[in-house]
Amino acid sequence: MSGEIVNRVANSGLINIDLSDYAPKQNIAVLEVKDFLFQGIILKEKEFRTSLKEFDFSIYQGKTVAIHCSADAIVPMWAFMLVTSYLKGIANEIHFGKKEDVFQQIFTANIDAIDNTEFQNKKVIVKGCGQIPLSASLYMAITKKLQNTVSSLMFGEACSAVPVLKNK
Repeated sequence: MSGEIVNRVANSGLINIDLSDYAPKQNIAVLEVKDFLFQGIILKEKEFRTSLKEFDFSIYQGKTVAIHCSADAIVPMWAFMLVTSYLKGIANEIHFGKKEDVFQQIFTANIDAIDNTEFQNKKVIVKGCGQIPLSASLYMAITKKLQNTVSSLMFGEACSAVPVLKNK
């Protein structure tokens, strides 16, 4: 025994992926459709159009916007289309849903945009815990993205990785 400390993890060729690296960097602003409804629950077309016309949409300048209606109201599809049209040229991105849902949509899109050629025939570990809470759907997205590319996919840390799949 030589007494030399060898970092077997560093020499193993393992690639670590921290999913939080793919988290949306932009803040997501919410546009609440309920605020444009009569008494917060009824869409009256004329009043709805007037309230949109009078609203200062510049507060959404350069932002990612989640359009959502938290009221238990019947909101026709054209209303969401109309709100979207007012954000044209103002917002960077426009999505439908709650802030948390839009965050997940963008996060998943970021994972889908990964160039998986850099992981071709590599051993990959997807980090199990990080700075932000991650949903199961994100771990599923990275698995779907890499499963036909990597030689093996694991979950956790190098010292205690759980094998997920091995390709021949």
